[in-house]
Amino acid sequence: MNTPCPPSTAPDKHAPTEASHRYHFQALGETQREAVELAEECALAIAYNGINQAVMMVSPADLEDYVVGFSLGSGIVEDVGEIYDIHISGAGSGRQADVEISSRAFWKLKEQRRQLPGNASCGLCGVEALEQALPQLPAMPVAPLPPAHWLHDLRQRIAEFQPLAQTCGAVHAALFIDAQGEIRLGREDIGRHNALDKLIGALRRTHQDVAGGVAVVTSRCSLELIHKVQRAGIPTLVSFSSPTGLAARWAQRHNLNLIHIPHRSPPRVFSPASASNEGGA
Repeated sequence: MNTPCPPSTAPDKHAPTEASHRYHFQALGETQREAVELAEECALAIAYNGINQAVMMVSPADLEDYVVGFSLGSGIVEDVGEIYDIHISGAGSGRQADVEISSRAFWKLKEQRRQLPGNASCGLCGVEALEQALPQLPAMPVAPLPPAHWLHDLRQRIAEFQPLAQTCGAVHAALFIDAQGEIRLGREDIGRHNALDKLIGALRRTHQDVAGGVAVVTSRCSLELIHKVQRAGIPTLVSFSSPTGLAARWAQRHNLNLIHIPHRSPPRVFSPASASNEGGA
């Protein structure tokens, strides 16, 4: 039985982070392929006294520490002593944390659940089942990769679509390139997934045709961003930060073109699945 006390003073070196999975990248317009390491993530469902509270996308290490910190930081408990037990189960991309807390804390939690405010954190707060965090979505139709020149100097060309970033910083951006290679829309938000939600909403409201288009995110690329683009029917996602291993595997399995643009090297194509992977699914 796993308990939060006493806490470990060192990272959990034995936790299955799956960081050893490696993926080939292929520079657009070239045949060169190299291997790169990708960080991993998993969906962690957290339940208190048998009641599902949230599913969060986290790195799959030090999960007991995360549960304690999440419980304290979210105000679910006021003191670590109110956490009686933590049991972590599951493996791979889906994990479960069953947390036993005091009756007083549980009563307060049930009161809080009557009003769930939105927030700008990086996670899937309010999602109450792993099936929602790891949904069964149909594969997308296979689509060609965008021409290489669409991505040339893209970091510089999107500046005019980032007014908040230019004046105050601390925001993420999501942009849309249409089937002719023109940047049509850009949206910003302090939350990376919020920025993408805003972009998708703007595309729908302006009746923009997304066929053959490209979504661009300035943030890191984790699984929930893949889901959003897939549901929107946009065939290609470009990220300015490396995807997680789970995001790359999902994109490969669902025919979503996934491209990472590093700062000082050619674009890396992690999907379609023609880019082989050494680590397995």
